[in-house]
Amino acid sequence: MPYVNIRITREGATSEQKARLIQGATQLLVEVLGKNPQTTVVVIDEVDTDNWGIGGESVTVRRKRGQ
Repeated sequence: MPYVNIRITREGATSEQKARLIQGATQLLVEVLGKNPQTTVVVIDEVDTDNWGIGGESVTVRRKRGQ
């Protein structure tokens, strides 16, 4: 049973966009590895930008600076 975990920042991804991510990740595993889509699990975690860091700073701080 394949398990895919997608992490994105919590910035308003729509339900439709998330559904496309789930479908796309599932289809990729079917096409590349021959996995059964009925047993493929996809989880999307949304993380606040305060809790996501790059280069020692939160995404919130970086974006305020325009990076």
